[in-house]
Amino acid sequence: MKHLTKRRLAFVVAAAMGIAGCADDGKDGEDGAPGEPGPGPNPPVTEKSEVTSVSVIAYAIEEGQVRYEFEVTNENDELVDGLMKAEAKFAELTDKGIVLNRDGKIGGYTDTTKEDGAELTALGDGRYELIAPMPAVTAASEGIVWLRVGGGESEIARSQPIVVDKPEMIHTSTTETCYSCHVDYGTSSMKHPSYTAINAEGEVDFVAGCLVCHNNVSRAEEDGGYATNTLQKIGHVNHQKFEKDFAVTNCYTCHAEPVINTSIAGNGCSDCHTVDSATSIIVPNSDFDARAFHAQATSIGLAERQASRSEHSTSLSEVYLDAAGAYCTDISLYQGETMLDIETLYADGTLTYASGYMHGYNNKSIVGRESRTYNESYKGDGSKTLCFPTLDLNTPQIMASSRVTFAHGEDASYDGVTFTSYSPVFAIADGEVTDYDRRHAVTADSCTTCHNEETNYHKNGGYSQGGYDCVACHNNGQNRMSSRHISLEGSEFASEQERINAGYIFNAAYGGEGWQATSGPGFGPMVHAMHWGASQTIVGSDDSGYLYNSSAELNAINCVSCHAEGIDLYAIPNQYMLAKTLAITEEGNPDTNNMASPITANCYACHDSASALSHMEQNGGEIDAKVDEVPVWYEAVPQESCATCHAEGKSFGIDKFHVFER
Repeated sequence: MKHLTKRRLAFVVAAAMGIAGCADDGKDGEDGAPGEPGPGPNPPVTEKSEVTSVSVIAYAIEEGQVRYEFEVTNENDELVDGLMKAEAKFAELTDKGIVLNRDGKIGGYTDTTKEDGAELTALGDGRYELIAPMPAVTAASEGIVWLRVGGGESEIARSQPIVVDKPEMIHTSTTETCYSCHVDYGTSSMKHPSYTAINAEGEVDFVAGCLVCHNNVSRAEEDGGYATNTLQKIGHVNHQKFEKDFAVTNCYTCHAEPVINTSIAGNGCSDCHTVDSATSIIVPNSDFDARAFHAQATSIGLAERQASRSEHSTSLSEVYLDAAGAYCTDISLYQGETMLDIETLYADGTLTYASGYMHGYNNKSIVGRESRTYNESYKGDGSKTLCFPTLDLNTPQIMASSRVTFAHGEDASYDGVTFTSYSPVFAIADGEVTDYDRRHAVTADSCTTCHNEETNYHKNGGYSQGGYDCVACHNNGQNRMSSRHISLEGSEFASEQERINAGYIFNAAYGGEGWQATSGPGFGPMVHAMHWGASQTIVGSDDSGYLYNSSAELNAINCVSCHAEGIDLYAIPNQYMLAKTLAITEEGNPDTNNMASPITANCYACHDSASALSHMEQNGGEIDAKVDEVPVWYEAVPQESCATCHAEGKSFGIDKFHVFER
């Protein structure tokens, strides 16, 4: 903590004002050459700002007050005079954590527009001193020092809050972990985003900024803090139903630093545990890291799943023809560099699944399931062989995918750990082998940032590598959307419109029953729709009805959460995806005889209004082109021209309306 003396303060101010030592009047140049220029004229001064920036020169914690020295500039780097409003907070570090008490017993808060003795003095153009009276503060106090200026009735805009300083290790979650999902809370539509703070270097200090008000002690307690909801309650309780396959007990997701609790009745633990039940489980001490304890909890099996995923890998051989003319591939499983025996691991129950599929492949895209019939055998070296005697689609190129699942939990298809591999591509005509390649526009940790349980979504589909495993089924040629038939008899929805708003399509033929809303063709449209479109996944229920995928509470425009390297619309292959539409056939089933153009399929997953679709269609986009109207659907070329106007960098580029940078 910085406790600056008045002499030190004076020196810092003088140095910042350029008056410490002799002024530089310019240096002489060599003979015949101009000299270097000296200082220019004084910077311009104004009394207005639309964006107010504050540079803290120094501060001091003193008996009964906190003193600040700072400079104010506007969006044009002009010094700002006439400041009338400044706010200061000091949330003190106590034996119970950070506390800012509303009645002045702990820490302090002041606003120069209130009659509490605060003094705001102009020291020169754009430079000010604020003396913030805080009776409970002493020169030995430590805590979060906070400052904000501007606003009120003046023409000086309110600045962003500044965490001027804070003690080390007062919080163990970080801006980076929070911003994995929230990206830029200050631009969001969530609760009071304007309180998103920066530090003295101008970097976002999200957690400390929240902790100033949402202290470690609730306002409801004796000598409690500023807000009723503590920061740990917001993190622990409000995020428990955060996302499907999200484990709140996987503390590493949010806590980048060790969480050390020396009292089980202390802050954080009691949010989820009653003191009596918790103390019967563990006796914490100074070496007790709550993250590791929760990760090892046998009730969720997280440590075992993490170990399985980190230690193992799989591979697929090239496709080859056997003596009977079947197309074959070999699955291998490794622990480190050691090949394991799949047959043995099947027999002892370690594995619950080890199989694969043969796919059609065209233009770097999987275009369908070539065969659903295969023969299994073991080669004796630990690998497993799959042979497909017939091909159904007869695409010119084929390749295989495999899935190997370790048994964890009650249902390994959901709770297990799965590894997916893709074989090289095999050309049927001449046997030429090339590398499997598919464009994947999300990062490896895009899914696991939120889906942190190391589990499978369903049927052995994993979240690792940005959902790369899911492409084996959710690809251009296999529209594996959820179009589950449901009955809503006795549901809490009051009207058909409420049901439609909740993501259901209704068909009068079913007399009140219907189909769950479809999510869009292929991997990208499916993910967009399930998170932010009409098909948000129901992950549970509470007293208010269905609880939907919580990503809807985040900013859908923050595409950088998944697309950390941006999106290039020109790089999207111009080829169709098989699609289901909202139309119902005469038999009462979703119409599946359709294709969608790729950019339209992705955009329409979220931008699903009639006007948005009309705009896409006017520019060549399609969601219901008919498969039987083209000779070979995966060779047909859509005519959408979205990238012409909406590629990044264009006048109406998607980067103008979505966030692709952190």
